[in-house]
Amino acid sequence: GGASVHPNVSNGPFRTYGRTGSAFGGSPFRTLHYRPHLEVKPRCTSRRLHPLSHCHSHRIHHLPQPETQKDISFSNHISNFSRFIGFVFDLFLTPFIDVGNQLGVPSYVFYASSAAFLGFQSQALDLQDEQNVNIVELKDSDTEFTIPSYINPVSSKLFPTILLNPESNSMATTLVRWLRKAKGIMINTFWELESHAISSLSNGSVPPVYPVGPILDLERKSEVHQNSDIMKWLDEQPPSSVVFLCFGTGGNFNEDQVKEIASALEQSGHRFLWSLRQPPDPFRGPMASQTDYDDASEILPEGFLDRTHGIGKIIGWAPQVAILGHPAIGGFVSHCGWNSILESIWFGVPIATWPLYAEQQLNAFKLVTELGIAVEIKMDYRIEVIGNGEVEILRAETIEKGIRCMMDKGRDARKRVKEMSEKIRRALMDGGSSHSTIRDFINDVMGSMPKKN
Repeated sequence: GGASVHPNVSNGPFRTYGRTGSAFGGSPFRTLHYRPHLEVKPRCTSRRLHPLSHCHSHRIHHLPQPETQKDISFSNHISNFSRFIGFVFDLFLTPFIDVGNQLGVPSYVFYASSAAFLGFQSQALDLQDEQNVNIVELKDSDTEFTIPSYINPVSSKLFPTILLNPESNSMATTLVRWLRKAKGIMINTFWELESHAISSLSNGSVPPVYPVGPILDLERKSEVHQNSDIMKWLDEQPPSSVVFLCFGTGGNFNEDQVKEIASALEQSGHRFLWSLRQPPDPFRGPMASQTDYDDASEILPEGFLDRTHGIGKIIGWAPQVAILGHPAIGGFVSHCGWNSILESIWFGVPIATWPLYAEQQLNAFKLVTELGIAVEIKMDYRIEVIGNGEVEILRAETIEKGIRCMMDKGRDARKRVKEMSEKIRRALMDGGSSHSTIRDFINDVMGSMPKKN
């Protein structure tokens, strides 16, 4: 049988991108195997957009769940498959690196966040292990740290909640220990966006990195068809005139915050398209999904829909890629999830940052202070509650100020993001930075194959 590389995707506490299953274009790999976890189904990215997407995945191979490892001989389990020359795991399946080691197969990690955040995670582990810094105790402080993957000092107010909570800190740092055992790390980024961070990672703190991004799914035709009323409304708006508000799969607010957002939009006078969704039902458990409102007027200020009729549109779930690609969109109020950032850059849309959870505060920090392609609404906002704290309500004046800055004064950010949009596309072209890195990765994997006698 032919050689194969085996990516493995999980559902983790951070939402890794659901479409990491691209195959390797022009490579000697004959097959690409997937290990779906829970309900995640592998779907290839656009075959016209990414050089990792030119061969077909035609077999699915399930590795055993961790709890069954002791009862299964892995050598026998995969003996009927092609000879493996590499595994690619996502961050939350890095404990399986030991399986690869048992089989004598090198393991690589696909990292769905930024190179800068990878450097932060590594540095945070070193701060705890080597400098005895108790990161959990920093939850109420504003201490600044020098993190090599960031150009500017980073305030502890921007640290992700997962590190500031004692219950989750150990899990987060354990994942980094596992990640360091990998032979290499593929990152969903590109050199022109994160040259400083990528260079900083060559100090040996993590395995060799391969910036292969952006890995995006930009051909969601069914989404456009199913939401034709949204696109029709956008067609009627002037170019670059609409503020798009969307906060990702975990972005929802209580009634008080919704009213503040509504007031800010009305006072700004700008056209808007707002993806407004209600929080998950708490009785359905922690994995419940958010849903659309049957009647959004119940949570909005009285008369808001009438007063904004014609200039604003409230929707539920949003076909984000299709919307960001529409010429009517002039700015994006975003939670700063990494995939949303890459999509916004792809279409050259400036961002007003409103991070909510995970590493989003650090993403916002990078966009505003280093890249200059975004303006700040509030950089250190977090929707998660630490200890006995309360969820902050961001006032309308602050939100309106950020929107006005993005739409009225953000010429520099708009210019920079347009320039970066050209660079992100060139990175994937033949000879581009990510295209070349992918070939380097393939050559490195092939070079690790045992030599035949």
